[in-house]
Amino acid sequence: MFQWITGVIAAFGYLGIAGLMLAENVFPPIPSELIMPLAGYMAARGDFSLLWLIFAGTAGSVLGAVLWYWIGLKIGLERLCALSRRHGRWIGIAPRDITRTKHWFDRHGWAAVFLGRMMPGARTLISVPAGMARMPFVPFLAYTTVGSALWTSFLTIAGFVLHRQYGEVANWVNPVSTGLLIALVLVYLWRVIRWKPLEEGRA
Repeated sequence: MFQWITGVIAAFGYLGIAGLMLAENVFPPIPSELIMPLAGYMAARGDFSLLWLIFAGTAGSVLGAVLWYWIGLKIGLERLCALSRRHGRWIGIAPRDITRTKHWFDRHGWAAVFLGRMMPGARTLISVPAGMARMPFVPFLAYTTVGSALWTSFLTIAGFVLHRQYGEVANWVNPVSTGLLIALVLVYLWRVIRWKPLEEGRA
């Protein structure tokens, strides 16, 4: 996976970074915690500008968040819960998960959007309740951009600072990323097998 990510970045440059971060937000098989530090390592080698990498990564992340916001806005709570009741086994989300997230967002509002962009696991999903709650788009975009920029900057700069160990990165990134991918598949299969009809009940 190390070679694949660095290959995408080398082939497509800043556009590749933006595309990877967009894909990570839409369907996160590859976490930003892996993408941006590797980009930072490449910047430390002199291949790219650190600032432009952060800009590209932030742009891709924000675009992914806007997509999920739009989905939450258009689908709404009832339709999303209905979709979850029909296909919850396969998408891994029960109606009660959706309503709990919605209630949590109602209590925390803008702070949820801002802080959620810096929380692994919540980064993608936090945009959905924002859309369902019809949070005004301009504040949503502002908090999302600032939160995404801080998170992307932290990861990229961390990779840049640790550039001296660049030659050793593949030795630990490959097994860790492969193990993470296997773990995600196993967790998904476990949820599919253990899914209970009661979880598909009332939202």
